[in-house]
Amino acid sequence: MAYEHILFEEADGIATLTINRPSALNALHIGVIAEMIDAVDRVRDEGTARVLLLTGAGRAFCSGADLAGGGAAGGKASSGPVDAGKVLETHFNPLLERLFALPVPFITAVNGPAAGAGCSYALAGDIVLASKSAYFLQAFVNIGLVPDVGSTWMLPRLVGKARAQAMMMLGEKIPAETALDWGMIYKVVDDAELQAEARALAARLAKGPTRSYALIRQGIRDCLDKPLTEALMVERRNQMTAGRTSDFGEGVTAFLQKRPVAFTGK
Repeated sequence: MAYEHILFEEADGIATLTINRPSALNALHIGVIAEMIDAVDRVRDEGTARVLLLTGAGRAFCSGADLAGGGAAGGKASSGPVDAGKVLETHFNPLLERLFALPVPFITAVNGPAAGAGCSYALAGDIVLASKSAYFLQAFVNIGLVPDVGSTWMLPRLVGKARAQAMMMLGEKIPAETALDWGMIYKVVDDAELQAEARALAARLAKGPTRSYALIRQGIRDCLDKPLTEALMVERRNQMTAGRTSDFGEGVTAFLQKRPVAFTGK
């Protein structure tokens, strides 16, 4: 697929996906989502990237659905009734589920506003870095809609019911520093340093035990709602799988030989 709305490149094991509609603050319509799905599928299927980095071009990460372009309806804007949930089923949600199911780590570099669906994709990262000028916004109530793209699942787990519900019902901007204080994101960095820090982190993960990372990211989600006994069984199964990787053997050997480890992601 030729990309019109995103930039996608892979180098040194790092796949970088940039939403590239800066004049529209990287707003999303089905064309953008289709391209993002294609890029994420390439990361999943080609097996050469060992980490995915998602960011936005210009001064925004993503302003959410492109209302002017009918993003909430899945097509051109219409004056009649629309099924605002249909495009979630066909495009927005499949992208989110693909990001969660990736076999490699997923980093988001939030370089500006992350609103609506953009907020969800930003917070879906395993590690979320944000610039000081970034903010997070659940804007749905401001136009009479409800949070979507996993917001009602993710946010209460990240910040608790009270903060999540207030964020969704008040529709107020949450600055990056507040998001950090709430435990919503991992780190806030100066605007000028965001991309360099995100790439340094991606490079570190690209040299790590990829299959272990995949088991960690899936294990956390598997165990979020499980009782302790079931969570212990998930850990037991994942440890069995991790213990059969080449990286485990390399890690132990490097430790015993007191030398730097050289993971291959296998």
